[in-house]
Amino acid sequence: MSIHTDQVVDEKAAAISSSTNSSTGDKINAYDYGGNPLLHSHTGDSARLPAFGGEFQPGLYRPTPNRQFANPAPLGLCAFALTTFVLSLINIKVRGVAAPNIIVSLAFGYGGFVQLCAGMWEMAVGNTFGATALSSYGGFWISFAIILTPGGFAIGSAYTNKDEFNHAIGFYLAGWFIFTTLLLICTVRSTLAFFMLFFTLDIAYLCLMIGHLRLVPNAAGTANIPQPGLIVAGGYFGLFAAFLAWYNALAGIADTSNSFFVVPVAHFPWSDKGREARVTKTERETV
Repeated sequence: MSIHTDQVVDEKAAAISSSTNSSTGDKINAYDYGGNPLLHSHTGDSARLPAFGGEFQPGLYRPTPNRQFANPAPLGLCAFALTTFVLSLINIKVRGVAAPNIIVSLAFGYGGFVQLCAGMWEMAVGNTFGATALSSYGGFWISFAIILTPGGFAIGSAYTNKDEFNHAIGFYLAGWFIFTTLLLICTVRSTLAFFMLFFTLDIAYLCLMIGHLRLVPNAAGTANIPQPGLIVAGGYFGLFAAFLAWYNALAGIADTSNSFFVVPVAHFPWSDKGREARVTKTERETV
């Protein structure tokens, strides 16, 4: 009786410790965490996303069995999302808040330094796109914080003509609009959510750029101000970009060890995964 019970327990333990992928025949390790979701070690096998923002690269997902680093993309995306979220609320003037000083702390610490570190770690794991994007936007937030730092670098006060300062900000944003457009081009063969992240961010930069180049008279009769409608529009598109960045981050964090579902990715029909899905569907219909 006891011998038979021990055999059943051993068989169950073996079933938990390993399984076989029916499509590839490869052995997949499964882990029993004893009901503790924090006891998790990320492996290449547990990453179920075939491509997209979860790994912050527009190409197909590459297995990572020998990677010594965790996936840095969600960290960089969260840093970008939170900082963009707060600045966008200020651009929209939610609750009457218009002064951007609070963004200096986030832009230096989270959106700047942390995102820059995530970009460097993307370089270490061999993701050129992720390293370029996250490191560059980390640099964007640090440079933006330098501009906004009160009394520290005196960049704004160096312009005696405020119209000239606003136009200079427009030139600054124009460069980031061009850079984001280049990254956007690299996402057209990936997924809808990944593409929309860069598309909304690109439109946000465009609105803010034009808003600072097309000044309007101030109602108080003082110096000209950026076009309010365009600044607000840029704020709303910035909010969309922030939530899409958080969505992409969730795609990289959620896997079989901590989530009951996989975040939908919506591959474009012309992407490699989209064509693969159509072929698979055709084969099923033929059978």
